[in-house]
Amino acid sequence: MRTNTPSTRLRWRRIGSAVTATAALLLTGLGAAAHADAAVSPARVTWAATPCATPKKAGELACDSLRVTGGTTAFQKAEGITPDAADAATPSGYGPSDLQSAYGLTSAAASNGSGRTIAIVDAYNDPNAESDLATYRSHYGLSACTTANGCFKKVSQTGSTTSLPTSDAGWSEEISLDLDMASAICPNCKILLVEAKSATMANLGTAVNEAVSLGAKYVSNSYGGGESSSDTSYDSSYFNHPGVAITVSAGDAGYGAEYPAASKYVTSVGGTALSRTSTTRGWTETVWNTSSTEGTGSGCSAYDAKPTWQTDSGCAKRMVSDVSAVADPATGVSVYDSYGVTAGWYTFGGTSASSPIIAGVYALAGTPSSGSYPAQFPYQHTSSLNDVTSGSNGTCSTSYFCTAKTGYDGPTGLGTPAGTTAFTG
Repeated sequence: MRTNTPSTRLRWRRIGSAVTATAALLLTGLGAAAHADAAVSPARVTWAATPCATPKKAGELACDSLRVTGGTTAFQKAEGITPDAADAATPSGYGPSDLQSAYGLTSAAASNGSGRTIAIVDAYNDPNAESDLATYRSHYGLSACTTANGCFKKVSQTGSTTSLPTSDAGWSEEISLDLDMASAICPNCKILLVEAKSATMANLGTAVNEAVSLGAKYVSNSYGGGESSSDTSYDSSYFNHPGVAITVSAGDAGYGAEYPAASKYVTSVGGTALSRTSTTRGWTETVWNTSSTEGTGSGCSAYDAKPTWQTDSGCAKRMVSDVSAVADPATGVSVYDSYGVTAGWYTFGGTSASSPIIAGVYALAGTPSSGSYPAQFPYQHTSSLNDVTSGSNGTCSTSYFCTAKTGYDGPTGLGTPAGTTAFTG
């Protein structure tokens, strides 16, 4: 059982604030909307945490996704789209070509990934996962990825294709987000969806092990919770898989470390706000932060040992994050979902988006060598990343734990993908 550590309390503080903040957003357009207003005015962006961001019961972990409910996102503003919060007929967030462009992946996405499998680990069952994925891929001109053609496979944590967990609307939204982001980054990859029977660490960890046993070399995990003294045992039981790139969301509760993002065996993925710009790259990023209780996670682990490839001097243990990608809902990604909400297109944010994006980049980069720990790869290629140098996700005693700077920092790690070089061994 997870103990009531400071980061556990941070998680529950986030949940409590999410309930009141959601009402405030919908009624007044303040809170999170005020954060987004400067980037995408004149219409303020509002959003709410997906239902799986609140654990169903004690001992369960939370997903890290938020769904836009109104206002003009950065994508809509750039495209000259007039939003209608009640209209889910067309995409309103960044699509595959946007994300590939932002992260220097256009060429790699077109030619790489064939024969490689990205695993998505989530809790509960999404009965519409395959059909929703088909809608997303068809709209964006991606090749079909179905059970029939061998591209898509859905299993339980025991590997069964027929005895699946109970369906859950909230986690179905999360699953749609994860599947769509893996597709957006690596269109030629196969996708394995492994559904845990509940959102406990034991069940989700068992699902990770099943994904690896079924051959996935890239495993994305968009969930987390408070750290505990049990985390080092979870490390050895579920996440110590040499030769496999395991990515984990850093969290959406602002400054503070979460687990399993704090595992020394995974690539911890922070979140940014991503917008178009007139620079040579064509894009710019800052730390995603809405308030003291919402934004990308980061921080110094209380329990996990520091991996040898991390060399920052302020944290004696594992530091979160390693790298980052888009997560701000105001600059969010387009997702198709038909089970969690009214069938249609939605814009999502949260570090649940950034984890499968980075898993996709690892897949484009190639199969990790046997015995390697892919979390260290970016540390070997720091110049091959977009260094994010502005923004913060809270208040901390050691500035780089929560504030972006040149080089490594907690909220964005070493930066965001600039092609695939930083994700090769």
